[in-house]
Amino acid sequence: MVFPSPPDLASALQLDLGVFLAFILLAALLSRDSLFGRLIFGGTTAAIILVYLAWRYSDTLPPFEWSAAALWPRVFFSFETCAIAYTLLSIAILLRWRDRSAEADRQQQRLQAKGHWPSVDVFICTYNEPLEVIEKSIVLALAIDYPHFTVWVLDDTRRDWLKAYCARLGARYLTRADNKGAKAGNLNNGLRYTANETNAPLILVLDADFAPSRNILRRTVGLFADPRAAIVQTPQFFYNADPIQHNLAAAHAWVDDQRIFFDVFQPAKDAWGCAFCVGTSFVVRRDCLDLIGGFPDGAICEDLNLSYQLMTRGFETHWLNEQLSIGLSAEGLPEYITQRTRWCLGTLQVALLRNGPLRGRGYSLMQRLHFIHGVMNWLCKPFVVLMLIAPSLYWFFGMPAFYADYLTFLRYGLPALFALWIYSGWISGVRTLPLFMEVTHTLPAPAISYTLLSAVVRPFGRPFKVTDKGGDRTISRVRVKMAMTFGFVALLSASCIMWSVISPYAPSEFPPSDFFNLIWAGVSMVLSFAAFLVCFERPRSTERFFIDEIVAIAYGTDIRGRCRMIELSTETAALETPAQLKLGDSLYLYVADVGLLPARVVEQEGQKTIIGFSASEEQRRQLLIRLFSTAAGPVASRANFKQALLALLRRSLAA
Repeated sequence: MVFPSPPDLASALQLDLGVFLAFILLAALLSRDSLFGRLIFGGTTAAIILVYLAWRYSDTLPPFEWSAAALWPRVFFSFETCAIAYTLLSIAILLRWRDRSAEADRQQQRLQAKGHWPSVDVFICTYNEPLEVIEKSIVLALAIDYPHFTVWVLDDTRRDWLKAYCARLGARYLTRADNKGAKAGNLNNGLRYTANETNAPLILVLDADFAPSRNILRRTVGLFADPRAAIVQTPQFFYNADPIQHNLAAAHAWVDDQRIFFDVFQPAKDAWGCAFCVGTSFVVRRDCLDLIGGFPDGAICEDLNLSYQLMTRGFETHWLNEQLSIGLSAEGLPEYITQRTRWCLGTLQVALLRNGPLRGRGYSLMQRLHFIHGVMNWLCKPFVVLMLIAPSLYWFFGMPAFYADYLTFLRYGLPALFALWIYSGWISGVRTLPLFMEVTHTLPAPAISYTLLSAVVRPFGRPFKVTDKGGDRTISRVRVKMAMTFGFVALLSASCIMWSVISPYAPSEFPPSDFFNLIWAGVSMVLSFAAFLVCFERPRSTERFFIDEIVAIAYGTDIRGRCRMIELSTETAALETPAQLKLGDSLYLYVADVGLLPARVVEQEGQKTIIGFSASEEQRRQLLIRLFSTAAGPVASRANFKQALLALLRRSLAA
C-alpha cells in the first residue's frame, strides 16, 4: 500500500491545522468522566496513530538487505512500534476508570454507626534515613485519628538513637540481625513478631519518608467489606519538587512525572481489577499475607509482586484515589534515576518468576495484559535514546532512521503527535505537557536502557538499592557524567545543524529528506539541552507550605501587632512584610496549635519577610502534624504550559 504525499507545504499545514482544531474541539466538548467521551476521543486518537503506523511500515522502510543502512531503520522501527503498542494499549485501558470515594464514605459511615473498627498494626519501614526524614512518618502515624492501632518502626539498620526516639514518643521499635530479603524481609520480620503481640487483622505499611493523614485508616479500612479486597492502596503525593521540577525551577507549573500514573492509570486499572500495590501508604489484610507466606521477596519490587501473587488467589488491590499521605520525592538526580532503574529491574524480575504473571498459573488474560503493559513502559525507553541519536547518524553517516521527507511527515506524523498530545492532556486532566513530559522520559532513558541490557545477562542477584533521602542539599552540585552525556548529544545535534549549513558540501537548497532531519536534529538538541540543564542541581532548603492566616508578633510578652503568614515550614515562616520588622530583629511568633516561637528576621524577599525560629521538641511535633496533615505543599497539581515554558527559558538563560 502506497500512501499519497501532500502536493505542497500549504496543503500539509492545512491538514495539520484541521486535525489540531478538531482535537481541541473534542477536548472542549467531551467529558473524560463519561465512557462515551473516552471511547470517541480515545478511538479517534488510536485511529490516527494506526494510520501513522501503517504509513511507517509501508512507505518509510528501505528494501531489506544485510547492511547497517537497512538494519538501522528496522531497529528504530521495532522500538517505535513497541512505543506505539504501549500507547494503544494505554488508550484501551483508559476507557474505564473507578472512583471509590463514595464507597469509602458509605463504609466509613457504616463502621462509625456500628462503633466497631478493626485494629491495625502500622509498619514504618526504615533503612538509614536521618531523623529529619523519619520523624515525620513516626509523629504523623502516632497522630492518626483511629481507636485501635499500634505503630511499629521496623529499623533495618539497628540504630540505638532511633530506638530511644521511638520509646520517647510511644512507638514500638523492632529490628533484626540481618537484612535478608531487603524490604520484604523487614516487613516479614514485623509480620511474624506482631503476630504474637498485637496480631491486628489489618496492616498499614508506610515508607520512612511518608507521613500519613490523620484520617487514613478511617477512609481505607471500610473498603475491606468487599471480600475480594486484599489491599487498599492510596496514591503517593510529594511535598517537595523532584529533581527535574526543582532544577528547572518549574515546580509551580509542572506536575511530577508520577501523577498521571497515580491519578489516571491506577483508577483505570482498578476498574479492570488490575490495580497494584505501590509500596507505601497501603493497608493489607494479615490473613491474605499468611495465605501466600508473607510479603514475597523473589523480586526487588515486592509491592508489584505482592499484588500479583494475591491475584492468583482471587484477591484484588483496590485503589482509593485520595490524598491520604504525603512523602519526600527523590531529592537528587542520581536518586531519581536509581528509583526508576530499580522499578524497571523489579518489573522484569517479576516477569521472569515461575509464579509470575507471564509464566505462572492462575492469572486471567486481562491481568497478564495489564502486566505486559507495565513491562512495555520500560521497553519503550530505548526508543527515546534512539530518537536522540538518529539525526546525528543521518548527518554524519548518511543513515536515516526512516526514509521520509518533511512533507509526508507533516501529512502523517504531525497529526498523530497532535492527537496524542491533546488526548494525553485531556485524559490526564492537564497532568501532562508536550516537551516537558519528553524531558522526564529523556533523563532516565539511558540508565534504563542499560538496565534492560544488563538484565538480559543477569536479571537477579543484585543488591536492593534504597533511595537516599535527607542529608545536606544546600549546595549546588553538578552531575558530571550525566551532564557530559546529554551535553554531548545536544552539542552533536547542534553540530549537525551547523554542518548542514556551513559545510562545503551543503546544498544551496535543502532536499526534503535533509530538511526533515534538520528539524529532527533541532528537537533532539532542545530535549538534550533541557536534560543537560537538569544535571546542574540547584540548592534546596526546607520546603515551606502555603498558609493563609493571621499571626501575632510579640516582643517579650507584649503582642505588638498582627500580620498575614503565607508560608510555613518546620524552621521558617514567610510573612507579608510588616512595616515594623527589620532584618535582624528578634521577636516571638505565635502560631496556632504550636504556641510562641522565639524568632528572628533572617531575610526580606520583596513583599515577603522570612522569619527563622526555634521550636521545642513538642512544638516541632505539633508543627509536623499541622503541616503534613492540612497544609498545601509547594508542588503543582496541574500543569501550566506557559509558566513551565517561561521557567525553562529563564533557566536556560541563567545557565
